[in-house]
Amino acid sequence: MPLRIILVDDHEVVRLGLRSLLARQPRFEIIAEAGSAGEAVEKTFQLKPDIVVMDIRLPGKSGIEACREITLKQPATKVIMLTSYAEDDLLFDAIAAGASGYVLKQIGSGELVRALETVGRGESLIDSTLTQKVFARLREATRRAEGDAFADLNEQEMKILAQLAHGKTNREIATHVFLSEKTVRNYVSSILGKLHLSTRAQAAAYAVQHRIQDHLVQD
Repeated sequence: MPLRIILVDDHEVVRLGLRSLLARQPRFEIIAEAGSAGEAVEKTFQLKPDIVVMDIRLPGKSGIEACREITLKQPATKVIMLTSYAEDDLLFDAIAAGASGYVLKQIGSGELVRALETVGRGESLIDSTLTQKVFARLREATRRAEGDAFADLNEQEMKILAQLAHGKTNREIATHVFLSEKTVRNYVSSILGKLHLSTRAQAAAYAVQHRIQDHLVQD
């Protein structure tokens, strides 16, 4: 069975070019075209294609909005977003909207065919020129998450938690930070409360997991 495809682009010339290219492939069947997001959603719900190849920029409602509506209400249909520009925000908006693929219009015909086949198998695909941007954004999100992990702690609590992570006792910590043992004990209780943890061991594991050393203020 060939993959049933709907082509969505507000430029007729682009749709004709895509149709001409894909019509030469017996694995694909172009069952409809659309020039707007609204028309794309309507025809998708009516014809239930395997794949919608969607221009990301459309007049009125965007391709991303149409993608979100399609994947929410008809998850069996996969959407490949097609764009002329490698814009970070649009890429991540498309992923969040449920797109299974995101490719640049500048890709070669063979690459587009492979992209359709990949998505048709139920896999996801991002244009290779954008992959590094995805990983960079994920790394940045991880760094922010690690920073947020200690957002409620003040500088002194961070120092004490770091010592906990090294297995130090309250007495050893008190010596290191020039405080009384009782004061350190109070700080530890405060840290556990702020992190919603029950034991020193949990706090130590939490500190290591979120790389506390990367977030300490250097003296």
